[in-house]
Amino acid sequence: MSTLTTTPAAVAPVAATMPSVHRRALITWLAVYPTITVALALLGPEMGGLPVFLKTLVLTVIVVPVSAYLLVPMLMKANQRLTARFTR
Repeated sequence: MSTLTTTPAAVAPVAATMPSVHRRALITWLAVYPTITVALALLGPEMGGLPVFLKTLVLTVIVVPVSAYLLVPMLMKANQRLTARFTR
């Protein structure tokens, strides 16, 4: 049976380009908060009579994919560009 081993040299390039956990949390918040706000503003009146758990389901069905597949990757790329610009 073979085991997968990683050396620090193999991990270092990826770790060096990865933002800190605090910066990733901020980037995620910057994607999620406005998305929830817009979704609530647009869908709030139509969902007025629904139970809270259904409102939450509808919002998460919209917010999670938009944030995870569109906004967070865009913000991560912007973060890389800004970091590269200020570390030159």
